[in-house]
Amino acid sequence: MPEAYPLPSIAVEVARIRALSRRGRHREALAAAEALHMAAPDNRDALYLIAANLRCLNRIHQALRSLERLGQQHPGFSLLYQERGHCYVTLRDRARAMDAFRHAVKLNPALEASWTMLARLYREIGNENAAATAAEQASTLKKLPCAIVRAGSLFADAEFSAAENLLREYLANTGDHFEALRLLARVEQQREGLGEAERLLESALALAPNYRAARLDYARVLLERQKYLQASEAIDRLRSSEPDNRDYLSAHAAACVGLGLYESAIATYRQVLAASPLSCELQVTLGHALKSVGRQTEAIESYHRAVEIRPGFGDAYWSLANLKTYRFREQEVESMRTQESAPAAHQVDRYHLCFSLGKAYEDQSEFRESWRFYELGNALKRAESRYQPEFTEINTRRQIEVCTNQFFTARRGAGVPDPDPIFIVGLPRSGSTLLEQILASHSQVEGTHELANVPRIAAEIEGPRADLHDPRYPGKLTRLRDEDFRMLGQRYLAETRAYRGHKPYFVDKMPNNFRHLGLIQLILPNAKIIDVRREPMACCLGNLKQLFASGQEFTYRTEDIARYYRTYLELMRHWDAVLPGRVLRVWYEDVVGDLEASVRRILEFCGLEWEPLCLEFHKTHRSVRTASSEQVRLPIFRDGLSQWRNYERWLAPLKDSLGDALIRYRE
Repeated sequence: MPEAYPLPSIAVEVARIRALSRRGRHREALAAAEALHMAAPDNRDALYLIAANLRCLNRIHQALRSLERLGQQHPGFSLLYQERGHCYVTLRDRARAMDAFRHAVKLNPALEASWTMLARLYREIGNENAAATAAEQASTLKKLPCAIVRAGSLFADAEFSAAENLLREYLANTGDHFEALRLLARVEQQREGLGEAERLLESALALAPNYRAARLDYARVLLERQKYLQASEAIDRLRSSEPDNRDYLSAHAAACVGLGLYESAIATYRQVLAASPLSCELQVTLGHALKSVGRQTEAIESYHRAVEIRPGFGDAYWSLANLKTYRFREQEVESMRTQESAPAAHQVDRYHLCFSLGKAYEDQSEFRESWRFYELGNALKRAESRYQPEFTEINTRRQIEVCTNQFFTARRGAGVPDPDPIFIVGLPRSGSTLLEQILASHSQVEGTHELANVPRIAAEIEGPRADLHDPRYPGKLTRLRDEDFRMLGQRYLAETRAYRGHKPYFVDKMPNNFRHLGLIQLILPNAKIIDVRREPMACCLGNLKQLFASGQEFTYRTEDIARYYRTYLELMRHWDAVLPGRVLRVWYEDVVGDLEASVRRILEFCGLEWEPLCLEFHKTHRSVRTASSEQVRLPIFRDGLSQWRNYERWLAPLKDSLGDALIRYRE
C-alpha cells in the first residue's frame, strides 16, 4: 500500500473492499480496510469497513471499538449507527440495538435495513404499532434507486452540494420521485430555502401520502417557518398512528410552544423526558417553555439538569445567563472556563460558554474579563455566519427607490382596512419587549410574539433562490394589483388568528419589520406602527452581548451592528418622508425617564383609552419568549441606560463606526 492515496485511488480501493465484503471474503476485506486506514487515517469509509468486517468475523467488541473511533471523527454518519445496531443484535442487547437503529433512521430515513431490523425488534417486544410503522417504511424504501440511496448517504454526511447535484440529475432524467424530492427539500432546508423545501415536501407527500419521514420533515419545515397551526395538523396525523413516538411528541411540543399552549408543551416535554431522561437538549427545551410562562425556578432546575447530564453543554449555561437575573456561582464559572478551554470542545459549545462567561464576569463587575469573553464569543459565532452587510444595504436602497410618494399615492385604498395589528419595530435589545408588555397590559390588546408572517410574505414575493446582489423584492411590489395586496392582508390576519384571543387589537413585535413598512402600508393601511429606538451605543452593545437563538446575524461584529444601525436610521427616515404620520417614534430613554407620559402618548396614538394597569406591566401574566422575558416581569429600572459605559474603553471602534448616528437617532 502506498503511504498516501490520491483521492480517486481511495474511491477505487473502497469499492474493491466493498466488493470483497459482498462476496463474503471478510478476512481479505478487513486486511485491505486496515491498510487503507493506515494510509488515509481520516477516511470515514475505511473505519466503517473495518468495523463491518470485524462484525462479520464475529469480533463484535473490536467492531464496537472501531465504531467508537469512527463516531469521534464522523458523529453524523448514519451507517455508523446502523452498524452499531447490528453489533448489539449479535450481542442480544435489544435496547441498545433499537436505540442505534432509531438514531440511524433519524439521521437518514432512507436506511431500509435499519427499518427492517426495527420492525423485527419491535415485534419481539410486542409493540405491533411501531413494528407495522417500521415495516411500512422498509417496504416503501426497498425499491429505492441506487442514485437516491447514494444521495441520502451524501446528505447524511453533510455533503450537500454533491447530494443536490445527484438528485437534480436524477429528477431531470426520470421525473418525480418521493424520496428524491424529500432529500432535495432537506438540502434546501440546510441552505435556509424554507419556502422551496416546503413546496418540495408537499410534492413528495402527494406522491407518497403515508411516507412518515417526509411528513415529519414537512412538519419541521413548517415549525421553522413559524406556521405552527399547519405544523400541528401534520404532526397530529403522524401521532394518530404512533402516539408514543418521541420525535412526533417533541415536534408536537414545539408546535404547542409556537401557538402559546405552554402547559401542553411542558406536559409533552416531560412525557418525552420520562422515556429519554438523559437528553440534555430536551431539558433545555423544557426550561425554555417554563421560562416563557414565568416558572423561573423550575426552568433553572431544568437547565441545571442539562449541565449535570453533559457538563460541557454550552447551551444550558447560556440559557441560565440569558435569564438576565441568574447569578453564576464561583464553581460554575470555573467549570465553564475549563469546558471552554478544553481542546475537544465543539465550537457551538465554546461560543455559548463564552457569552455565558461574559455575563458571569459582568455580574461580578470584572468588565475587562467580561469583554474578553464577549469578544471571543462574537468572533467564534461570526466565523460560522454567512452574513454580508452590503446585502442589507442593497435592499435598503431598493426600498427607497421603489417605495416613493408617487408609488403609495397610486395604490391608495389597497389592502385590508382592519386596524387590528399594532406593529412594534426597531432593533433587537431596543426596548420592544417592554413596549409590548405595556400594551399587552391593556384590556383591549393581545400580546403575541415576534411573528414571522410579514417577513415570510416578503420572502415569497422575492421567490426562490434569491439573488442578494439583485433582489426581486421590493421591486416586484410594482407588479402586484390592489386585489393582491388585499388578499395578502387577509392572509396575514387569518394566519395570525392562531396567536390571538378575543381582544380587538394585537401586537406584532418582530423588530426587523422596519424593513417592510412599505409592504405593511400596502396590505394593512390602518395598522399602527411604533418605532422603538434606543441610544446607539447602549443598543449596539446590548446586541454584542446577546447570543440569539436564530437570525440577527448582523449582531456578532462591531462593524456589522454599526452598519445595520445606520441603515435602519436611513430607512426609517425614508418611511417618515413618504408615509408622514404613520409611525410613532418612541425613545427607550424617554419611557424610562417618564413612564406615564410615554404610556399616555402610546395609547393615544393607538386610539386606546387610558388604563392605569399599563403602568404596572410587570404584574401582567403572559408568556414572553424574548431575551427580556424576566426583565419585563420587574418594575422599570434606570440602571440599563448607562451600563454600556462599563465597556466604554473597548468601544472606540463601535463609536467610530456609528459616526453621526450617535446624534441622528434622536431625529
